[in-house]
Amino acid sequence: MILRAVAVLLALALPATAETCRTVEFDGARFSVCEIDMASDDLRLFLRDANGAILGGFSRVDDVLPEGSRLGMAMNAGMFHDDRGPVGLYVEEGRQEMRLITSDGPGNFGLLPNGVFCIQDHRALVMESRRFEAEAPECRFATQSGPMLVIDGELHPRFLPDSDSLNIRNGVGVDETGRRVVLAISDQPVNFHHFARLFRDGLGLPNALFFDGRVSRLYAPEIGRADLGFPIGPIIGTVVDATRDGS
Repeated sequence: MILRAVAVLLALALPATAETCRTVEFDGARFSVCEIDMASDDLRLFLRDANGAILGGFSRVDDVLPEGSRLGMAMNAGMFHDDRGPVGLYVEEGRQEMRLITSDGPGNFGLLPNGVFCIQDHRALVMESRRFEAEAPECRFATQSGPMLVIDGELHPRFLPDSDSLNIRNGVGVDETGRRVVLAISDQPVNFHHFARLFRDGLGLPNALFFDGRVSRLYAPEIGRADLGFPIGPIIGTVVDATRDGS
């Protein structure tokens, strides 16, 4: 009876279905977006298995989840080195693997201001890295990337509307309450200005962070997406109860 009661409680703790993913059109381009409710959805970051090996892909995340749960949706969640270790701050279940980087540098990561996506209990935040360093919020999970796309309702100052730097891009945005999180990926190459406006003007989110380009991938079975490619570093995804949705 005790074991059965525990099983029932665990089933109630995990949502049968989490995020709602869909395709949208914004300013002439198509995007895939997944809405996450932090009040009910179980959003996490994943990097290594129990032996310390980099997971590297969505199917491997599914492999390491406890019996009775499965990956709901997922995407790559920040830039990584050749060994697939995170470039900037990375925290998983409260344990920090990589420190915060606040200096400028080459590439998109060093295009300041960059930022941190932080998952707390039933809420999340996107915060500019130097502000994050000053305020030091506690995070159950955190990943640093760059550049920031939207900062308190303003686009990153270096973005140009007519830039010809076009790529498949993915990122994350959060509303003022920290309860609504949106993960988005462009379905066709776009520039930073276009992608940032998707979050601010198309999705109504005051803060958003770029995750990556070119290697950007999405796993969202409900819209038929399971992107393949070479192994990646940090992964963000929802965990759902497989026993309640027939999986």
